[in-house]
Amino acid sequence: MGRLQLDFIPSRRGPLSWAPLLLGAGLLAASLAWQPQLDAQQAQLQQQVRQGEQQLGLRARDVAALTPAQSREQAQKLAQMRNLSQQLQRPWDSLFSLLEGLPQEDIALLSLSPDARKGQVRISAEARDLEAMLAFHKRLEASAELHDVSLLNHEILVKQPERPVLFNLSAHWESGDARL
Repeated sequence: MGRLQLDFIPSRRGPLSWAPLLLGAGLLAASLAWQPQLDAQQAQLQQQVRQGEQQLGLRARDVAALTPAQSREQAQKLAQMRNLSQQLQRPWDSLFSLLEGLPQEDIALLSLSPDARKGQVRISAEARDLEAMLAFHKRLEASAELHDVSLLNHEILVKQPERPVLFNLSAHWESGDARL
């Protein structure tokens, strides 16, 4: 019996059979040669990203310890930011709704001066007469949002024929059950 040969594709061992291996070896050598340049570019791009984040305030700067003057300045800025944040978190809508809902035929509101840190609001107004001023004071005292309403000062304008009253009130400003 003769020899059985099952190799259906005859092997060709010519110069083209080694081409994929040589091409792969060449690509490997090229990538190893370019690796230091790629690492340098990556480090440069990371440095640019860090600088951009620092400029935008997304990352803390790598600095030495602050001097006492810089620490005080930073603490003052932080206190100002906290005060502003407290002002913005106040329930302004409820205060405005309260003041707009009060009868104001005899009262003209001149200014509101809130102090979020103390939880107080100062109201400057003008009343047609003393009775209107006292009625306004009582209505504010009876409201749910304001308590401890105090008359700070008043002035009767005697030179005007109607004799209006300029006055300032101070009150503690509440929101719901919690005082702010």
